[in-house]
Amino acid sequence: MSKPFAGTRLTAYLAKRILELRPTKTQAEIATQAGFINVNMLAMIKAGSNRLPLDRVSALAKALDADPAYVLLLALEQMAGSTETQAIVSILSNAVTEHEMAWVMAIREASDMSDPPLTRRARTAIFGVFGK
Repeated sequence: MSKPFAGTRLTAYLAKRILELRPTKTQAEIATQAGFINVNMLAMIKAGSNRLPLDRVSALAKALDADPAYVLLLALEQMAGSTETQAIVSILSNAVTEHEMAWVMAIREASDMSDPPLTRRARTAIFGVFGK
């Protein structure tokens, strides 16, 4: 059986995390929590037979108690290669946290999606929220 993804950073990371989580959950439980219908799919991804589908990244990261951005990075490396992934990371390097995104969404809602510039007054208001 061909293993085109064997030896990738994702397969090594999966093996390590699954081993670390062994005292609290099985590989099958992790696969189920990640939403894999066939629990053997996680074993095939870990072995390098299959690549991690991007639509499973978030759920798998949660099941592994891992950073979703890191798992996405590893999945992209499997899919596109490290050079292409670094280009993507470079372009998207200003990614925001979940909490920061809530702020962005509030600004979008308050501005009726008008993409307002950060004026001196707005900056002062934001700093005021934090007592600065």
